[in-house]
Amino acid sequence: MSAPRIAALIGAPTDVGAADRGASMGPEALRVAGLADALRARELEVCDLGNLSGPGNPWQPPREGYRHLPEVTQWNELVHASVYGELRAGRLPLLLGGDHCLSIGSISAVARHCRDTGRKLRILWLDAHADFNTRELSPSGNAHGMPVACLCGFGPPQLTGVGGRTPAISPAWVRQIGVRSVDEGERRFVHAQGLDVFDMRHIDEMGMRATMEQALAGVDAETHLHLSFDVDFLDPEIAPGVGTQVRGGPTYREAQLCMEMIADTGRLGSLDVVELNPAFDVRNGTALLAVDLIESLFGKSTLMRRPVWQQPDGTQPRRAARRADPIV
Repeated sequence: MSAPRIAALIGAPTDVGAADRGASMGPEALRVAGLADALRARELEVCDLGNLSGPGNPWQPPREGYRHLPEVTQWNELVHASVYGELRAGRLPLLLGGDHCLSIGSISAVARHCRDTGRKLRILWLDAHADFNTRELSPSGNAHGMPVACLCGFGPPQLTGVGGRTPAISPAWVRQIGVRSVDEGERRFVHAQGLDVFDMRHIDEMGMRATMEQALAGVDAETHLHLSFDVDFLDPEIAPGVGTQVRGGPTYREAQLCMEMIADTGRLGSLDVVELNPAFDVRNGTALLAVDLIESLFGKSTLMRRPVWQQPDGTQPRRAARRADPIV
């Protein structure tokens, strides 16, 4: 079963979960960078649903360990309803963030859809950060550092219960790629939960190809593949337009290979693009780069290549053995 060929763009212009203002401008920056035309060039139909309308950013300090919990909850409920509706209609939802707390809503919707349809879920989390904090571990209380933990059932019930199932996902379904900034308490928690983290040391030592082979191992015709793409996954030398820059990220070519190998599976069913912050960008260059990478995610390549799922014998190529212990 191939991925849906109608892409539904869902803007979520908020930075209520972030440490800096400006991610709320991300959806329009992606549109200005030509996202819709780029998708059409990849032979997708595009339905731009515009922007969701949610609460403003009150810019308040944490309360009981969380900043802006009511607003974060409302935004995620809105995202959940929209993404779930598009999946039920057979379209591929493409969430335009906004900060990464919004993935609580989008991924809980994808998990709900997978429960409805009896499909397996694999989540690729491209990010400089593990986003596995709780209020006990977070030094800031910012919700954009907590979405994976909330999805796995660790957090306030307002967020862990979005979508009607707690936890929404299992840590075993997640593969984190490009991580290079983890808080000390969060590091121990990641290990305790057995999260698969392919950090930058792993990429340096093994290469992006082997990393992606491991991250995609087991993806088959019964798998719904969700990509949560935090733009700070990229090295800030090529992508300065983010609020939380961390040096030492993937290069342009490493990022392209990552996207191309995801495209080769033919299983991508939903996508988040988050944390693009035009306030820190230069001439919208980071948005243009993000659109370029999204094109590769949907099949753009230098030469015509036969995707994995179109191999003559129908088999997957041999994959490297999965690491038993994640490196963080």
